Amino acid sequence: MSLDDLSPMVSVVVPCRNEADHIEGCVRSILAQQQPEGGFEVIVSDGMSDDRTREILKRLATENFRVRVIDNPERIVSTALNRAIRNAAGDVIIRMDAHTEYAPDYIQQCVETLANTGADNVGGPWVAKGSGFLSSAVAAAFQSAFAVGGAKGHNTNYEGIVDTVYLGCWPRHLFDRIGFFDEELVRNQDDEFNLRLTRAGGKIWQSPRIKSFYRPRGSLSALFKQYMQYGYWKVRVIQKHRIPASIRHIVPGCFVLLLLALPMFSVRVPAAAAAWAVLAAIYIVCNLLASIVTAARTQFEFLVVLPIVFACYHLAYGCGFLRGYFDFVIFRRKPPESYTTLTRKSTPSKRTDRRL
Repeated sequence: MSLDDLSPMVSVVVPCRNEADHIEGCVRSILAQQQPEGGFEVIVSDGMSDDRTREILKRLATENFRVRVIDNPERIVSTALNRAIRNAAGDVIIRMDAHTEYAPDYIQQCVETLANTGADNVGGPWVAKGSGFLSSAVAAAFQSAFAVGGAKGHNTNYEGIVDTVYLGCWPRHLFDRIGFFDEELVRNQDDEFNLRLTRAGGKIWQSPRIKSFYRPRGSLSALFKQYMQYGYWKVRVIQKHRIPASIRHIVPGCFVLLLLALPMFSVRVPAAAAAWAVLAAIYIVCNLLASIVTAARTQFEFLVVLPIVFACYHLAYGCGFLRGYFDFVIFRRKPPESYTTLTRKSTPSKRTDRRL
């Protein structure tokens, strides 16, 4: 039986931790979604929040029978998703996050795309929407092919097969077939799952009709830490599967490695210094051109910060990738605490552990 023959009841799963500033707005926006045939429930998997998040969630669950709250004592995204999926009653699972805005028909479009394409995972393009000058500049760079290596997932008009997709919508039985999210991974658990899915013969589909807007980091330091973690955990994904999902995942690491290694080789090989200068000059020119194009397409005032924003994307990911290679491949040691906690913060908390 296909999804076309069903009236799927949808389970929306929401991982969160210490989201007092955002969780009520998120849940209410989900409850206001257009109803798919068969209706939907909302399961919030809370990572033992120590701000007002749990109080807010308890009230929302009391007000609306469709909202359920479960505990996620491990406090990371992969375990949050797995616990929610295991508690789900729906035939279709849709992930939604607290730091994303959704079109009113987001759930409906996910369900229809899943049924019409026969895909195993569907989603919309990953579109960033900033608030404030720096956050908006980060969002503008986020949509540039220069920042993300030409990933189709950042192309707002692309429809078709992709290697990964933002958030995700899956038939529930898929998890029984290929397994759940890898609970070792603090970051990149969605990339690992999608790589495992495609290697099992599955299909991932992106549709521009599925619309959402991701809120990017609002500071350069937070952006740098975020992409350090992305690069770091990407190594573990590649190590597990012995293959990258795309060549773009290893380019920043190779770039940073050359920037570091060529000056050392120049002591014995003078040509290495010239090679370093050429490499740096090419990057600077490409960065400036991409910054000009991005500023012209969005807001020209962004030009003063875009070169730094692009460098944060590339250098942070590359540095994280190299650190991950040394930790996972060379020394085979456990990740340091700075790479096992997530960096986005909401309401201040007495604790320093912020994995979700």
